[in-house]
Amino acid sequence: QVQLVESGGGLVQTGGSLSVSCAASGRSFSSYFMGWFRQAPGKEREFVAGISWSAGSIYYSDSVKGRFTISRDKAKNTVSLQMDSLKPEDTAVYYCAARARTNYRTRPNEYDYWGQGTQVTVSS
Repeated sequence: QVQLVESGGGLVQTGGSLSVSCAASGRSFSSYFMGWFRQAPGKEREFVAGISWSAGSIYYSDSVKGRFTISRDKAKNTVSLQMDSLKPEDTAVYYCAARARTNYRTRPNEYDYWGQGTQVTVSS
């Protein structure tokens, strides 16, 4: 069975950097699309970045483009999100998600598996 386990996150000041990582296990992800989402208190879960496991095609939301970098390591079966120039509005629980299709989607209900989430807090 598919398991996604996030690590990293934490507390950082405005302008700082953090990295979160997702260890994926349970099957081959060669035909999957992997995404990072976030959810702030009182808000809906939103797409942040995504990468196709096989081709490595990458997508970002407008709110993080130029500041965040998604990558995947096929040998380690991990997907990472490097977050730079962080802002207080980036504060949220960050979730790794896997979609059992290769194409890009941004809606949470189009993803099949989820990690437990990791907290990222940016202080002003």
